[in-house]
Amino acid sequence: MDKIAVLIPCYNESRTIEKVVTDFKRVLPEATIYVYDNNSTDGTDELARGAGATVRYEYRQGKGNVLRRMFRDIDAECYIITDGDDTYPAESAREMADQVLERRVDMVVGDRLSSTYFTENKRPFHNFGNSLVRKSINTLFKNNIKDIMTGYRAFSYEFVKTFPVLSKGFEIETEMSIHAIDKNMFVENVVITYRDRPEGSVSKLDTYSDGFKVLKTIARLYRAYKPMGFFGIIALILAVIATAFFIPVMGTYLATGLVPDFPTLIVCGFTMLSAIQSLFVGVTLETMAQKNRQDFEMQLQRVTAEKKRLCGEKNDAD
Repeated sequence: MDKIAVLIPCYNESRTIEKVVTDFKRVLPEATIYVYDNNSTDGTDELARGAGATVRYEYRQGKGNVLRRMFRDIDAECYIITDGDDTYPAESAREMADQVLERRVDMVVGDRLSSTYFTENKRPFHNFGNSLVRKSINTLFKNNIKDIMTGYRAFSYEFVKTFPVLSKGFEIETEMSIHAIDKNMFVENVVITYRDRPEGSVSKLDTYSDGFKVLKTIARLYRAYKPMGFFGIIALILAVIATAFFIPVMGTYLATGLVPDFPTLIVCGFTMLSAIQSLFVGVTLETMAQKNRQDFEMQLQRVTAEKKRLCGEKNDAD
């Protein structure tokens, strides 16, 4: 079991990977540096191996797939994930690791948005998208994570071994943030400096298609983790629509004793029934979500016990 594991998912990062590995080895000499190559064609893996990293491979394309493999393969007391494009400073890694190892934080968020991100990043829609995602999640899930989309984070063993990776691509950061919030995990923000990619290094993130996937992920996870809120909103909208169309029909009936718009009345009735049904779906799923949180706490205890066993074996070996 490693004390600190630095995890670097990579896809065609030959221009920067040597520097990234070297920087983290300098800042965290006791750490094991893992580079997981995701079908690179530019020799990223050989450069990383030459710089002293342990290189492994994930052949299913996508950052989510790579992190799923990393989290399954590696046991460590503290995990640090970063990108191979040299946009995140290795100098912040020590502070982030100390938060996990000494304060027992479950997830440390490398906060770019409170420092240099908006001046360094030259893609205005990325800036807008990051702000939109942060406000959406913090409003819907009532939290204050400063940077939802950052790829620079530190994790505890307990977080990594209880996090169900469902996303295949860049939505993974959003998924990690919402999981931590919903499961009441200890989250801290560490402000980091951000630098844009060096010239010649190309981003793999598509502003529009990946942005849409992130927003879709937020809606999906809100439905899964906050079903009462999700279906309650649907119920409220349907109830308002039904009531709005019913009032004129009711007014005509009170004035004349007649109901000339029977189709409208029937549609109002079915719409209100749909609202009631949606409300009860939310109540049922909320009960199930609460049960899942209780089961998660029991799972967390088992994972903590497994961590103690692995640490004990490591101490005996030393």
